[in-house]
Parts: sequence; C-alpha cells; structure tokens
Amino acid sequence: MDYAKNILETIGNTPLVKMNALTEELPCLVLAKYETFNPGNSVKDRMALTMIEDAEADGRLKPGGTIIEGTSGNTGMGLALAAIVKGYKCIFVMADKQSKEKIDMLKAVGAEVIVCPTDVEPTDPRSYYSVSKRLGEETPNSWYVNQYDNLSNTKAHYQSTGPEIWKQTEGKITHFVVGVGTGGTISGVGKYLKEQNPDVKVWGVDTYGSVFKKYHETGVFDENEIYPYVTEGIGEDILPKNVDFDIIDGFTKVTDKDAAVYTQLLAKKEGMFLGNSAGAAIKGVLQLKEHFTKDDVVVVLFHDHGSRYVGKMFNDDWMKKMGYIE
Repeated sequence: MDYAKNILETIGNTPLVKMNALTEELPCLVLAKYETFNPGNSVKDRMALTMIEDAEADGRLKPGGTIIEGTSGNTGMGLALAAIVKGYKCIFVMADKQSKEKIDMLKAVGAEVIVCPTDVEPTDPRSYYSVSKRLGEETPNSWYVNQYDNLSNTKAHYQSTGPEIWKQTEGKITHFVVGVGTGGTISGVGKYLKEQNPDVKVWGVDTYGSVFKKYHETGVFDENEIYPYVTEGIGEDILPKNVDFDIIDGFTKVTDKDAAVYTQLLAKKEGMFLGNSAGAAIKGVLQLKEHFTKDDVVVVLFHDHGSRYVGKMFNDDWMKKMGYIE
C-alpha cells in the first residue's frame, strides 16, 4: 500500500505547470513551481520542517517545547503542522497588515497568535521582530525560530526545491524567478542551480518599500527606501542572513497594485488560485521580458494559496477601496 506515515511526508515534490494566457507575449517557456500542493499550502512547509529537525538534532528544541516565531502566516502554518505531529506548542507573532484569514488559520491548527503593529521600526519593542524575540527569551523551554537568520531555511531549498526543479526541467532551466522575503528560497534554489550550471540566471522579485533591490545594486542600506507596503510575503526592511546577494543576478520591483491585479488575473486567466506574492512574481517575469529568448526555460515559483487572501485581493470591494480596480 502506498501511503504517507504522517502529513509531513507529503511535503515537497510539487508539480511544474506551464503558464499560458498571461505569458503569451514572452518568447520563452514559462513554468510555475506550484508550491500550494504542500500540505500547509505554501513553500514554507519545506523550511519549517528542516528548521525544526535541525533544532531537534542539536538540542535547541526539546521534547514538549514551545516554538516561537514571527511570521506573515505561511511559515507559521508549516511550523504548526510539524508541531502537531511532533508534540510541540506554538506561539506566533504577526503584523497587523496580514489578512484575517492567515490569523484564523493559525488559530485553527492550535497556535496562539499575537498581533503587532506593522508601521513601526524593526527595533521598536512593539514590532513583530522584537516581540517574538522577547517571547523566546521569556518563555520556559522554548525555541525562537528566527526564519530570517536561521540558515536551515536556505538549506531546505538547497536540498529539496532546487534539485526538484533541476530534475523536472531535465537541466534545461535558464532562469529562476522568485519573490524574496526571508531569502531562503532564492538563495537555496539559486545555489543549487548555479552549482549544476553557472549560466542559470537568478532573479528576485522585490516590492516598493523594501531595501533589497537598491542594496543589491549599490551595497547601500537606504532607509529612505523603507515605507509601508501592502504586498504580503516579499520585501523586507532588514537584511536577513538567508539572502545571499552573491547568488542573485538582479531584482525587479513590482507595485502593490500590479501584485494585487495579477493575483486576480492568475485565477481568472490561468485557473491558478494563488496568493498575493504569486501576482508579484508573474508580473516580475513579464517585466524581465527583454532578458528572455525563444530557447529559454524560465521557472517562476508561486509561494502560497488564494484562500489566505479572500478578504483582500479576491474581494472587489477591498480592491476598489485600495484604488486597484475601477
């Protein structure tokens, strides 16, 4: 009989799906690495499990312990599923710009959720970085995950996502495009792909209000680049240790409006009911058109599922209120 021993064994081996309607103007083959097929409906299941297993192995996470993390939702879901199977408690800290669906979903899988203001400096004691770090120090028998600087995040994608993409494209991939938040996906996949073929180009999708693009191009961490933005799951106002800028060939920035509009278009034109960062990612691919030729194979990674954004990008009243649609 062919079955998984528990839900964690279903993580990974997600399909590659050809893009059609939205990429008609491009000369190349565009394939989506469709990460919503993971059990927690996002790419973050991969690194959540690896981070937990590595913390168990070196004693940072002990039996019956509490897992503490600041999350925009998806990492929390991956951690929570692993925690249920392995017998841990979870406390997650989220910024108030995240969708209500994400908060409710984490509570549904037994996590305690604390919500913090978005519009404060990362060093502010009220920020979700600061609160999660403090809880990690104060809570007995707890482990603070810190997905931004925890290099098991990158390792997970180097060991699973990268090899899957290489095998699925039979080594024909020429470009990898992905939204960048913690940096684990782009750095892990990018490192693996470039080890197989140094000519593979690795592009990050950034958002306006984030520091990545300017820092990559100039080496300057410009605080004037930082301001609140709507797009969820990509961009950052810090430099996570998981972002390996040497592996990344370039960044393209996508506006909040374009990310939201293209999230809807993915559903309506491709039948792909995906999250906000997927809209940003496919718009990023279209913006990079001049870099592609007819022989290229472009893989774009779609992080998470549309169910997390029903009250936002898939709600026309919200879209009108934001000025994204007429």
